[in-house]
Amino acid sequence: MFNFFDRNCNCRPCVPHRITVVGPTGATGPAGPVGATGPTGASITATVSSTTTLPPGSPASVTVTQTGGVASFAFAIPQGATGATGATGPTGPTGPTGSTGVTGPTGPTGATGPTGPAGGATGVTGPTGPTGATGPTGATGPTGPTGATGAITTFSVAATNTLDPGTDASVTGTQSGSTFELTFGIPRGATGATGATGDTGPTGATGATGGTGPTGATGATGATGAGLGAYGGLYNNATQTPTI
Repeated sequence: MFNFFDRNCNCRPCVPHRITVVGPTGATGPAGPVGATGPTGASITATVSSTTTLPPGSPASVTVTQTGGVASFAFAIPQGATGATGATGPTGPTGPTGSTGVTGPTGPTGATGPTGPAGGATGVTGPTGPTGATGPTGATGPTGPTGATGAITTFSVAATNTLDPGTDASVTGTQSGSTFELTFGIPRGATGATGATGDTGPTGATGATGGTGPTGATGATGATGAGLGAYGGLYNNATQTPTI
């Protein structure tokens, strides 16, 4: 900075004016140190907390509860529906020959029952573990690099087994590293009811008329009756010898 007299100020008496002259900008200081890398995101551990068997026809469901790094799965799986009713049994054998009479009409055959609905649906695949949080920005220097992504848990179905009717459904989980495998056990529907017994066969036709029985034995000969001894009402049971 320096002072000089402004000849055009027209002031009386002339006084000096102060003028500030700004010098060039200095060089930028060095950058601060790089901030520390953020912590690695937490891994997720998956478990199966429960498996509930529902009545046939109910919708399947999966409930996930996460506490910290542990995810618990609660499965609800419907039991298979009861199988279709069996076909009507065959018609019974023809009855024995009955007495004379009209033949009754044959009753109609019952209809076969409808086929039951399909078994429960396969459980859904669990969610992917969350991504690790980004590390905090370092003081005065540039933003530090993003923290490493947390481990991702991969879900897969190892097997689906068909169980006997009436058995409870089951789901078991096995985790190896970041892979979680599910094994399902689903009961099949109960065997359908046995079909109704067939109607009794119609009454047999009347049997043929039996043959004529054998002739009975000849009765004993009756006693010989007394003859008339004379014409005109005379009766004589003695031996008569006519005279010629």
